[in-house]
Amino acid sequence: MAGTAWSDRLRNLTGRRAGTTPVADPLVADLQQALSADRVHDSGVHRALMKKDASVFTGGVSGPLCYPETTEEVQAIMRIAERHDRAVVPRGAGTGLAGGAIPLGAPIVIAATRMNRIVDVDLDDRVAWVEPGVVNLDLTRHLQPLGFHFAPDPSSQQVCTIGGNVANNSGGPHCLAYGVTNAHVVALEVVLPSGEALMLGGLDAEPLGYDLRGAFVGSEGTLGFTTKVAVTITPNAPAVRTLLLSFDTIRDAANTVGAIIADGIVPAALEVMDQRITEAVENYVGAGYPTDAGAVLLAEVDGLADGIAIDADRIGEIGRAHGAIDVRQAATEEERALLWKGRKTAFGAIAQIAPDYYLHDTVVPRAKLADVLDEVYAIAERHDVLVMNVFHAGDGNLHPLLVFDARIEGKLDAVHAAGSEILAASVAAGGVLSGEHGIGVEKQAYMDQMFTDDDMDHQGRLRRAFDPVCRANPGKVLPMGHSCADIAALRSVPSEVWG
Repeated sequence: MAGTAWSDRLRNLTGRRAGTTPVADPLVADLQQALSADRVHDSGVHRALMKKDASVFTGGVSGPLCYPETTEEVQAIMRIAERHDRAVVPRGAGTGLAGGAIPLGAPIVIAATRMNRIVDVDLDDRVAWVEPGVVNLDLTRHLQPLGFHFAPDPSSQQVCTIGGNVANNSGGPHCLAYGVTNAHVVALEVVLPSGEALMLGGLDAEPLGYDLRGAFVGSEGTLGFTTKVAVTITPNAPAVRTLLLSFDTIRDAANTVGAIIADGIVPAALEVMDQRITEAVENYVGAGYPTDAGAVLLAEVDGLADGIAIDADRIGEIGRAHGAIDVRQAATEEERALLWKGRKTAFGAIAQIAPDYYLHDTVVPRAKLADVLDEVYAIAERHDVLVMNVFHAGDGNLHPLLVFDARIEGKLDAVHAAGSEILAASVAAGGVLSGEHGIGVEKQAYMDQMFTDDDMDHQGRLRRAFDPVCRANPGKVLPMGHSCADIAALRSVPSEVWG
């Protein structure tokens, strides 16, 4: 969607112009009484910091910002919001890339920043209870000395939070073998927009009733606020082998991925990077990537030493059979860590080239990877936009990086137009709109490319079962006209907020 179209849609949603913060706002007074004055902010500076997330979308308008520390305080915020007829938006680290945390219509923003405790780790049952503000990598660092880790590992794991991972059902390189966030969440304590707290799921192998836990994971904050999460913890593998395969073309790398899976091997990770992003990464961190290769494939297998030695050798054979010009295994843990550092910092590396990027997120069948990648390059060239490809190749999760300078007139519109065509090409190939970043506002207008009106009606009904008036994160996921979310956003903005 073009940047101008997004701005128009935001104005249509709110129907008002942002202005000064009201004096002696009764809503703010009630929130400060429920929490404390230092944990409720309504200044222009604080609200401005909340108006966007890590996506390219701007123009959000935040209401009061709250920092609860307990479930009871979240309940109090929800009841105050209901009493004042205001919407609420849950917010984690703000690393989302689909605009899911952008506040629309000056809602109350509930930040999970201070709910950051690792509450309990049960090594016998292999479950950890954590609060939503716990940083993903901090959980793994806490578990590593105990012989465990948290398997979902988004590229932003140094800053993204478990609550955000739950909201977007986040993935990561090692989710090929271990599964995305939903596969590692067994129970959730949540607060509904009504203020009611309840437990979804449970530690039993087969909890009774509907899988409401599964419905909540990936709901992007539209059903309520997560206050505690029970996650499964994964034993550290006894042995790991990491390979770097180099190819003349990205097509050869993509075809190798399909051949590895077809051979019966499911590695822990299969990541592909094209030459442009490889050069940027190598200049940035010196990870040891070849800059003259058309693409590289980072493959990792873990498990018992003898078994993974066989798998690693076989992956090398398959790579060579599909055109690999070099196959290298990391000889030390330091070398392995450096290879992964290069992959995990790929998005930061592009700052050497341009100040802005738009990271897309679609999924296509592995058999169609090479063809869709050809289309992605052609689309970018047609719109005169630089594209770099780095992606979770094993599960077909594409992440085209559209790199640009937003200060150049018309460039952002070209980027949005290219992104729209990439979405269409992915869906036409039998793919889906998102693998792990969510729908948010980014892909909201494209939902009808995947779902019928009846499909979206049922999604809306599920939402209203949790939140009858769509008070939670209004204006997200479901397209305008298919949900009460647009109505809720409209009525949540008192005129005095806008001036």
